[in-house]
Amino acid sequence: MAVTLPLNRDHKPLYGPAEPIAPGLRRVTANNPGPFTFTGTGTYIVGQGNVAVIDPGPDDPDHVAAILEAVRGETVSHILVTHTHIDHSPATPLLKEATGATVYAQGPHAAQLRDQESGGLDAGGDMAFEPDELLEDGSVVEGDGWQLEALHTPGHCSNHLCFAWAERQGLFSGDHVMGWSTTIVSPPDGDMGAYLSGLDRMMARSESIYWPAHGAPIQDPKALVSALIEHRREREQAILDQVGAGHARIDDMVREIYRDVPAHLHPAAARSTLAAIVHLVETGRLAVDGQTPGLDSRYSLPG
Repeated sequence: MAVTLPLNRDHKPLYGPAEPIAPGLRRVTANNPGPFTFTGTGTYIVGQGNVAVIDPGPDDPDHVAAILEAVRGETVSHILVTHTHIDHSPATPLLKEATGATVYAQGPHAAQLRDQESGGLDAGGDMAFEPDELLEDGSVVEGDGWQLEALHTPGHCSNHLCFAWAERQGLFSGDHVMGWSTTIVSPPDGDMGAYLSGLDRMMARSESIYWPAHGAPIQDPKALVSALIEHRREREQAILDQVGAGHARIDDMVREIYRDVPAHLHPAAARSTLAAIVHLVETGRLAVDGQTPGLDSRYSLPG
């Protein structure tokens, strides 16, 4: 029986005004709802007086103005970016110019992707992004009354970070874990093996609440993460079953696995299937006709 994902799509944010989320935490939601952003990108403001801003959001002057209005009379000392998709980081220069804050991230968008993207499956890369300070896994960023630990969680994007706030037992999960939907993992920058390792890592941690970049706070993160892992394992088994039944190409697999999904969504499903297949090939559970797994490759069971 297929796992049931405990998703929550009941989220109606305000656009513009900052909404209190938890003690010392506010959120300003960008008015950029869509198929990849749900109700919009959430920009978090951590602290009071001297604050950090997480994910300035899209290149939208109105959203930047809303952030600045929310911190009127306060000092923005840090800007932290979970990853460099265009719904998360492009507003960074505008916010930096207005505040003088230092920008922290794992790095710029992957250089090898400047001429290739993920087939339109995600929001696209912010190729212009350049942080002031690079964060490694375990790096600590702190300000007045708050301390955040950077966790490198590639999978959705190779430079993806989550930020753990130990004092609040919470995690800013970016797009790594979202309560409204599964996470897009699409090669070349998406890596299913890394994504699954990141989920395993989340299961070993103790945070009791996640604040994702899209959608409502996740109140029972372990239950969701466990279900997400099982969901991905089921997809892997479905692929292996399809190959075992003689469906050697991704298009054929998608028509069977996603037969209840509208055909216009099958190209996106094919990208997700490719991500899973790359991981299956890397772990020796599938063989590929040729050196590199691709959308048009033929696959077989090893042996």
